[in-house]
Amino acid sequence: MPKTANFIHEILPVGMLQCNCHIIGDPKTLDAVVIDPGADAEQILSIIQRYKLRVSAIIITHTHIDHVGGLRRLHDATGAPVRIHPDDLELYRALDIQAAWLGIKAPEKVEVDELLREGDSIRWGRFQAHVLHTPGHTQGSVCLYMPSAIPQDRAIALAAKSTEREPGRLFAGDTLFAGSIGRTDLWGGSFDAIIHSLKGKVLALPDDTIVFPGHGPSTTIGEARDSNPFLVGK
Repeated sequence: MPKTANFIHEILPVGMLQCNCHIIGDPKTLDAVVIDPGADAEQILSIIQRYKLRVSAIIITHTHIDHVGGLRRLHDATGAPVRIHPDDLELYRALDIQAAWLGIKAPEKVEVDELLREGDSIRWGRFQAHVLHTPGHTQGSVCLYMPSAIPQDRAIALAAKSTEREPGRLFAGDTLFAGSIGRTDLWGGSFDAIIHSLKGKVLALPDDTIVFPGHGPSTTIGEARDSNPFLVGK
């Protein structure tokens, strides 16, 4: 998605597993967040520099190696705080074990600056996202929910003029995919937990919510409810 009057959103599939890294910026204030810098940090930084963004936070939806491989380089270049759910810290400390399992070199770790918790609000510029703790793919998996991509200073004025609602956005990590859900046979995985997270939190969002998974194409909550084989009838 290119820059618009309201919203900057760039999606970069990075690394050998093509993790979707998201750069979300406010074109007015130039504040931004980066979600899941899994690899290819120089490519991520080039997008940040293109828009002249200031990164307010680096958010990790979960600490499997394909979502954190570019974290050290991005943190060093931007100085932005790194935010991870505490239940995934042990998995993050085991990056060398994850790397050995894949037969690759382990990336350098960084100090985690701030912990993500259920109900936290992450703010940058005129935007905010809410943290949903959605264990199942890993114990500390989170989704980030943006109720609207309309800046807060325009939302009230627009609401007074129109009954149309701007759909929300959900950055789902590896909890929900188009037509599938996150695998639960890796470190920290639980099928029962991910189904509980999806039924109890994710499917409670409005049907028109646009879902951006950690890999692959986008979907919506309504599509997931109607056609995802793991969720139909849930």
